[in-house]
Amino acid sequence: MTKRFLFPLGLFLLAAFGTYVPAQVRVAPLDIKQRTISNGLRVVSVRDTSSPTVSIHVWYDVGGKNDPDGRSGFAHMFEHMMFKSTKNMKSEMLDRLTEDVGGFNNASTWDDFTNYYEVVPSNHLERLLWAESDRMVNLNVDDANFSSEREVVKEEYRQSVLAQTYGRFYEYITSLSYEVHPYKRGVIGNLDELSAASRDDADRFYRTFYRPDNAYLIVVGDFEQAQFDGWVDKYFGRLQKPAGEISRVTAVEPERSGEKRFDRFGPNVEFPAVAMTYLGPPAKSVDLPAIRVAEAIMSGGESTRLYLGLVRPGIAQDAYFYIDLRLDRSLLVVSATAAQGRTTEEMEEALLAEIARIQKTRVSAKELQKAKNQLVAQALQSRETHDGKAIAIERAVAYLGDPTAVNFDIAKLQAVTVADVQRVMNKYFQADQRYVINYRNQGGITDGQ
Repeated sequence: MTKRFLFPLGLFLLAAFGTYVPAQVRVAPLDIKQRTISNGLRVVSVRDTSSPTVSIHVWYDVGGKNDPDGRSGFAHMFEHMMFKSTKNMKSEMLDRLTEDVGGFNNASTWDDFTNYYEVVPSNHLERLLWAESDRMVNLNVDDANFSSEREVVKEEYRQSVLAQTYGRFYEYITSLSYEVHPYKRGVIGNLDELSAASRDDADRFYRTFYRPDNAYLIVVGDFEQAQFDGWVDKYFGRLQKPAGEISRVTAVEPERSGEKRFDRFGPNVEFPAVAMTYLGPPAKSVDLPAIRVAEAIMSGGESTRLYLGLVRPGIAQDAYFYIDLRLDRSLLVVSATAAQGRTTEEMEEALLAEIARIQKTRVSAKELQKAKNQLVAQALQSRETHDGKAIAIERAVAYLGDPTAVNFDIAKLQAVTVADVQRVMNKYFQADQRYVINYRNQGGITDGQ
């Protein structure tokens, strides 16, 4: 199975749900059990016997922002290495332990974290706990594994960035929007810095970040609690807690001091694109629920404001507003790709008109309710499976630092008012805080890659 990097950016493409959900639907909280074992590993479990399966997630507090200087893309590359051989497993044995019994596994690297996960029949839970504990401390960081995975990731960069018409555009949105924070490097890295990385870099990275006191084990599914706790103690409890503190990112992205404009170019860009970015709040901000509702009002379906204002009149073939959620400082992006014969100037004017409209005039109660219904339906549908519940808990850990926060997010969405939406749109979408990126066909500035 090909391990793949999941672009957080791609989340904005999720379609809105048409399912009707009552406005004040009551959602039963997940019965979350937590404990921390002696080596610092935090264990979160939810026993759910609705299907005879289990979802196992191991979440590490390391992401693209933790790449060593001059080694962008390193966290992502290391994610790939974690599927190679260990002291006790052959390479790709995780595939045999999951796919050969009807399950699956994968991993993803984000700016703020890296996760590994498996879904298997519940009678295979013990062996997956053993496997995850083994690769947490016994990975073979040798030349062969390092070289092969570095080439895989470089090829992934070529395919997902260089070979895609708008691949460079999405990379520019991130790299040009942050001034000092390592978020500006992105997660996928670049070819030069990947080529410069060494096996010693990989070994140092593994010893620094892959340790029990830098991880969460999250398991949801059909298991007996006492037996599960015993297996965790047996396989993870024997791991030693390394000495020394883990260095954390301390860079603070400064407030912007005025509008900036960028012209960038790529090959085969038949239809130009434009993106306007604004710095958003940190992931723990109380403003996030209102911004999420605003996002659903502006973008995501054929009755949303950007579709009606840009796509239906034939100015753009697509138009989006999305939150690129990040722990330290999120990014708010409005973007459009031109329809035949239309220009970036026309799209920018139309996008700004829609932003001004939602800032000046409160959204209707009907729009608000529809957006909240869509978001609540989306949350409920995503939690219909064990893996969906585990993902929701994992995001609560990543962005709120508290797995039980998953039990309160729907209520926070339901509490958003029309005044909240207007307030956050005026707070974060200021003209002097705007960066504008125009992306057109080759013929001007490129980054040389």
